[in-house]
Amino acid sequence: MAIPVLMYHHINVHKGDIVTVRPEIFKEQMKLLKAAGIKTLKADELISYIKGGITADIKAAVLTFDDGWLDNHINVLPVLKEYDLNAVIFIITDRAEEAGAGGNDTQGRIPTHEESKKLIAGGDSFRVALDWKLIKEMSETGLVEFYSHTKSHRRCAELSVAELAEELKGSKEVMEQRLQRPCPYLCWPYGSYNETSIEIAKEAGYSALFTVDHGVVRTGDDPFSIKRIDVQDSISWFRETVLSSNRQGFSDE
Repeated sequence: MAIPVLMYHHINVHKGDIVTVRPEIFKEQMKLLKAAGIKTLKADELISYIKGGITADIKAAVLTFDDGWLDNHINVLPVLKEYDLNAVIFIITDRAEEAGAGGNDTQGRIPTHEESKKLIAGGDSFRVALDWKLIKEMSETGLVEFYSHTKSHRRCAELSVAELAEELKGSKEVMEQRLQRPCPYLCWPYGSYNETSIEIAKEAGYSALFTVDHGVVRTGDDPFSIKRIDVQDSISWFRETVLSSNRQGFSDE
């Protein structure tokens, strides 16, 4: 058996880019997951599985969301509550800090991904990114965990040792201070990493690293190179890729 770590970003109404799943599609995907009896693991449970601490015959998946978009609170949290599912969100700590200065607007129009990037560049992170108030609210449900996606979302394979230390150690310290819990896990922005960045992450105190490399997770895998599956905005794709493969034990990647 193997476990798919599913990778999402935006959950909003703007169809057409590769990082957005529409809310109605996401809800149906989660409904199918629940109906199939697939357990959504917490991050610690996944790492325990990798190290052989959880039986290999479980039907399970991990839900991950990159970047900490505001639409995760609006369109993801209610679905997690409805179906009692666990999720992991990787936070860009500088954006969360900036968003807090403006105060999140959870009632306004949700921008597209391209619009979101422009708003962030213009200093309006509060319109698109989760602030610490909402992060804590989501964390307190017991359904959502938050870990590091670095401080500023730079390509880590292109950074100096000093820059890496600031991005990785700095974000870890902010996460732990803000949430008052350990932050042992990191997800690489853009999937950009190399051997140097892995070593710096280990030195910073991370015990597992999530990539965008395609594949599933098996017992005995390297926890510093966790593969994921990029989720498509499609119910049929979800049935064929996630549900069918889970029944078959993910024998193929």
